[in-house]
Amino acid sequence: MIDLRLLREDPDRARASQRARGEDVALVDSLLSADERRRSSGVRFDELRAEQKSLGKLIPKASADEKAELLKKASQLAADVKVADAERDAADAETQELLQRLGNLVHPDVPVGGEEDFVTLETHGTIRDFGAEGFEPKDHLELGQILGAIDVERGAKVSGSRFYFLTGVGALLELALVNAAIAQATAAGFTPMLTPALVRPQSMAGTGFLGQAAQDVYHLEKDDLYLVGTSEVPLAAYHMDEIIDADRLPLRYAGFSPCFRREAGSHGKDTKGIFRVHQFDKVEMFSYVTPEDSQAEHQRLLAWEKQWLSSLELPFRVIDVASGDLGSSAARKFDCEAWIPTQGKYRELTSTSDCTEFQSRRLSIRVREGKQVRPLATLNGTLCAVPRTIVAILENHQQADGSVYVPEVLRPYLGGREILEPVAR
Repeated sequence: MIDLRLLREDPDRARASQRARGEDVALVDSLLSADERRRSSGVRFDELRAEQKSLGKLIPKASADEKAELLKKASQLAADVKVADAERDAADAETQELLQRLGNLVHPDVPVGGEEDFVTLETHGTIRDFGAEGFEPKDHLELGQILGAIDVERGAKVSGSRFYFLTGVGALLELALVNAAIAQATAAGFTPMLTPALVRPQSMAGTGFLGQAAQDVYHLEKDDLYLVGTSEVPLAAYHMDEIIDADRLPLRYAGFSPCFRREAGSHGKDTKGIFRVHQFDKVEMFSYVTPEDSQAEHQRLLAWEKQWLSSLELPFRVIDVASGDLGSSAARKFDCEAWIPTQGKYRELTSTSDCTEFQSRRLSIRVREGKQVRPLATLNGTLCAVPRTIVAILENHQQADGSVYVPEVLRPYLGGREILEPVAR
């Protein structure tokens, strides 16, 4: 959530942010009104309680005639205090409810618009000309079948659409990717973490995933637990309700976890293969820093993502995501999109978001600097979303006979293999 004081001091900034997101601008004024009622009712309650306490001290000293009148007044004051208390609680509840609905303030440099209004910042690598090489590229699903690596038919039989098995060299390729990604993150100073896949409602809400993203979340009603769509959620909640000394920052974690997404609203999109699925594994970077360092940390996370994709020898571009496509907790987001040959376009493989103080305020995570205690900043960055990375590797590194070149960074984790060979049929 954002700072209410900032909202009161500069409501136009919040209105502009809501407008840029394509969200309800009137929410800002409703929130300001509720906050004013909350503060005024709080003042009224405090005044009545002070009067009540003062009156309580007079009653024992009063004469018999005075005491009857004072007791009558005390009775009325007690009723007024009860009403003021209820009004204060109602105004506070309304303020908090509206505050939970307000997205983070969009960074002023973010391009305004929807999904297609991003700005391309960089392009890396060379797109292969398969025609010049004399063959038509196969898609990842056909390659996965040739290699004995992907089985979506049995995935659908066992679990339904958008589920799959990674088999043989496909399973080994996932393990190689995860190990290589964790090795890079560890070398960069991240603490490796294996995180829970189930979290409590406060953890999910605190990271901003029960707002606009709620339709994509799996909820176990009997247990009131949520399946995470990213290890960002447990990594953000890891220090919930804690105060962290400034000399411990930055704190950086690299979480590996299964991820679960309903993919609501994606009907008809990427139905073939394993690009858009309900369950997948992912290595996620997460940082806790001071608010002043969040933009620099954002660039560092992006640099680590670029290092990773470059080590996989993939052609990719970096985009500055437009305001309407940010997600409620992000003030700014950069995506790295790899070229997918059979689709003829770039597709998102990694993403990094600067969430400033938005999540830490919700989760009550603060930093202590001397005598000052204040919210810190949180950031997240995907290092390796496994299925999409496998898609990009298979399609970009395929050979005419259906074999696939193995990037050097993965070879130590694949027994030194330089080529993934087709399986005998």
